Amino acid sequence: MGRPPRHTADDFLDAAVRIFAAEGVAGVTMSAVAREVGAPSGSIYHRFPGRPALLAAVWHRTLTRFQQGYLEALEGEPVTEAAVEAAAQVVRWCRAHPAEGKLLYGGESALGVDDWSTEDRARVEEANHRLDAAITKVLRRLRPLTGRSTDELMLALVDLPYAAVRRHLDRGEAPPPRTIDLVARTTRTLLAG
Repeated sequence: MGRPPRHTADDFLDAAVRIFAAEGVAGVTMSAVAREVGAPSGSIYHRFPGRPALLAAVWHRTLTRFQQGYLEALEGEPVTEAAVEAAAQVVRWCRAHPAEGKLLYGGESALGVDDWSTEDRARVEEANHRLDAAITKVLRRLRPLTGRSTDELMLALVDLPYAAVRRHLDRGEAPPPRTIDLVARTTRTLLAG
């Protein structure tokens, strides 16, 4: 029986997130990630065939972790409070995971999505489809209740929380706790008119 691996795939993904947050995508090389973990450079290749696969895995894991709480919030009732909670959840998640928040803010294009395998792009597309479907469902319910346009509702659900966390993530810091309340109150005001 072989010995168990000393480093898991998550160890390498965690290291890639830390490097991305500190140095940007250019710093996320296979050797830099292995060095950050304290593993021989060959061991990262046992889990990821190359840099595009590593970057795709980092993106997919970060996206699905973020979406878990956001999608759960969108399913709440009443729908207006679900929208407020979803907007606040963006800030909560970025407070708890500022390095991953910075990665999400950078977007999949910053991670070289065009170089990813067909399978990796399909997994991300599936995750994006789940998010789009959930937001579309909430928008359909909110429009008649609030009298707001799709653009106004997207401002409240997506753009506002994104803008509120962006400047903090750009500085490499978590958004302060007051940002959660600020986003919740502002989203509620936008929905109520």
